[in-house]
Amino acid sequence: MARLVTIYGGSGFVGRQIARIMAAEGWRVRVAVRRPHLAGAVRMYGDVGQVQPVSCNVRDELSVRAAMMDADAVINCVGILVGQKKNTFEAIHHEAAGRIARISAELGVGRLVHLSAIGADPDSDSQYARTKGLGEQAILQHRPDAVILRPSVIFGPDDHFLNKLGGMMRLGPVVPLPGANAELQPVFVDDVARVAMMGATGEAEPGIYELGGPDVMTMREIARLVAQVAHRRRWILGLPGFMASLLGVSFDALQTLSGGLLVNRVMTRDQARLLRHPNRVGQGVRTFADLGIQPAAAAAVVPQYLWRFRPSGQYTAIKESAKNLRAD
Repeated sequence: MARLVTIYGGSGFVGRQIARIMAAEGWRVRVAVRRPHLAGAVRMYGDVGQVQPVSCNVRDELSVRAAMMDADAVINCVGILVGQKKNTFEAIHHEAAGRIARISAELGVGRLVHLSAIGADPDSDSQYARTKGLGEQAILQHRPDAVILRPSVIFGPDDHFLNKLGGMMRLGPVVPLPGANAELQPVFVDDVARVAMMGATGEAEPGIYELGGPDVMTMREIARLVAQVAHRRRWILGLPGFMASLLGVSFDALQTLSGGLLVNRVMTRDQARLLRHPNRVGQGVRTFADLGIQPAAAAAVVPQYLWRFRPSGQYTAIKESAKNLRAD
């Protein structure tokens, strides 16, 4: 019988790509999500019955255990950018990660892969980075043989990063940009998914891998790339750090005052803190090079999906070509 992998958060941005790649390699894939009825699209990544969404809340011991039964490998992709009600950074990044690792050890699961983030640090002033760091400690406490992936900001067709910047390009000639000088190393989602698969199959040795694309770019440079691909001439206005923090406080307060009905997807106070620190691969760490992978550059990939932010969308190339036609 084909090997079975359980992917917690397998219907998310990164999890979907891991599920697709694992199915293509012949694995049976169990996608553990809170709302399996909304994850039906993942079924199409494999043959009939090969990819199955199952109900699971990573805050609940019994559902985590049930989703892991008989699994040969486990991949944890669960993560949040904004805390909401019971889904706090502490509950999701730290406690849930430790729970998954502990249960995988108790059930004798062969391999565990955990998706963390560059900058994970138990002593960070950012709740996101601090709980990611605590999550790594919890993982290694129970599974010292785990493969931990620390990607930089991840891009791809369904990302919430470059697509958000693309939407901002539509709003007017001036694009306000918090953290314009912050350094990032954008990494393609398919490359991250491929490393996750290698961890699950044993091709990647246990340990921590920092994953970044071939280019270190500032937020301003990334915004300019998006504007170029979107065929829009824009002035990128960098906002100073105190203004980014002020925006974060304001939008966080709006979420609180609304009782959580309005979720801050714009800029949080915690994200403003993250922008103060470089988000790039460190020195002396394991990287794509240790796995023989040459990661894709953002400039080579983003034109494939950011075309929808062009003034004429998919018809832009046709219109530009038509300008060169001469009447007979």
